[in-house]
Amino acid sequence: MTDQTHLFIPADNTDKTLPKSTGRLKGLPDAVSGWLLSLPLALVLLFFLVLPIAMIVVVSFWGATEFSIYPAFQFDNYQFLLTSPVTYQVFLNTVKYALITWAITLVLGFTIAYFLAFHVRSLTWQIVLFLLCTIPFWTSNIIRMISWIPFLGRNGIANSTLISMGVIDEPLEWLLFSDFSVILAFVHLYTLFMVVPIFNTMMRIDKSLIEAAYDNGASGFQTLTNVIIPLTKPGIMIGSIFVVTLVMGDFITVRFMSGSQKANVGRLISNDIALLQYPSAAATAVILLITVILVIAILLRFVDIRKEL
Repeated sequence: MTDQTHLFIPADNTDKTLPKSTGRLKGLPDAVSGWLLSLPLALVLLFFLVLPIAMIVVVSFWGATEFSIYPAFQFDNYQFLLTSPVTYQVFLNTVKYALITWAITLVLGFTIAYFLAFHVRSLTWQIVLFLLCTIPFWTSNIIRMISWIPFLGRNGIANSTLISMGVIDEPLEWLLFSDFSVILAFVHLYTLFMVVPIFNTMMRIDKSLIEAAYDNGASGFQTLTNVIIPLTKPGIMIGSIFVVTLVMGDFITVRFMSGSQKANVGRLISNDIALLQYPSAAATAVILLITVILVIAILLRFVDIRKEL
């Protein structure tokens, strides 16, 4: 019988796992290490966000002549803005555009995201259809916006088609250079900003929750209102913040699509800058910033979007 030699190799009990990162600098206290690690980002935010806003606030208190501005500390700009009926009319017009655009993009964005997340089973087709939604973003906003002008014009494709079909007898004047064309351009430009966060939130929903709702006798509408919409609230809020802030700060869309017949706050700021009235433009920008912050604060009261981040 052949002898077999058994070699017993002692087990190495030393911990060979790699050292885990503690998220701090070696040899420094946690507090000091945290401040040093956040310093680069803090400097970027300070120089490119905080300082520009602070400069706008400071300039808003300056005075201006027809051809120059001069340092001062006066409330003339704010007094003129807050006592002028034009200011309130323009802000109401801006809020109107924001609310209508938000409502339409919410319906469209939720519908598109729902279709992609729950009705398209193949991941490949989900990616293909989602990329299809991004095709308009391959060109600039101005080109996408101006492309509506030959379509909606008096002798454009829309009016010509409706006349040839016998639907109307004469061209519709309100299709272009009106509130309709402005809101249509806004919806075209910003619907994707609503689709993306809602779709991202829906893809995180556990499908077993929907199956459990159906197993318990819930209808499709009950499942939508009691399961899907509550779980999609973070995405809806993020998309709403994107759309509302973009619409309220936009000015070029209103200028082109209304034929310079309508105005919003962004257009008001643009006109002041063109007239070299920088303090007045800065004061209007500060009021707009406060308005947008209040709107975002109201939206954040409904849901904690930190769950989404």
